[in-house]
Amino acid sequence: MAQTIDIGISETDRAAIAQGLSRLLADTYTLYLKTHNFHWNVTGQMFNTLHLMFEGQYTELAIAVDEIAERIRALGHPAPGSYKQYAALTGIEDDSEGLSAEQMIAILAKDQELVTRTAREIFPAVEKANDEPSADLLTQRMQVHEKTAWMLRSMLEK
Repeated sequence: MAQTIDIGISETDRAAIAQGLSRLLADTYTLYLKTHNFHWNVTGQMFNTLHLMFEGQYTELAIAVDEIAERIRALGHPAPGSYKQYAALTGIEDDSEGLSAEQMIAILAKDQELVTRTAREIFPAVEKANDEPSADLLTQRMQVHEKTAWMLRSMLEK
């Protein structure tokens, strides 16, 4: 028998927030996978720098997916966890084969910005429900993605 959740957020609001966080989770996991792929497959003069940088990025994303999924669960909803679910929910494209190091950097910068926009889109539902823990999570995620996008874009400047 399922227990009633009474955390001061209505079921309707919890469902809306969980739906948005599920999209964020899918984007984050897909970006994790792409960044890990680039870590393995980057070549060229910037190999060592990018190999290490991508490792730091995918490690941070791996921690983030757990935090996002656990927030969805705390709201009383199942967290998506399959490639099929992520493919249906994410806005990140699978454009990761045969790329130069510069193309990888540009793609990751664009994808980091996309994840930031996904997080930002959830805020109206979070604010409506006075869901401070979700707001805190979203703020932290946006800070990380905006900073990472800036660093990646900076690498492309001549």
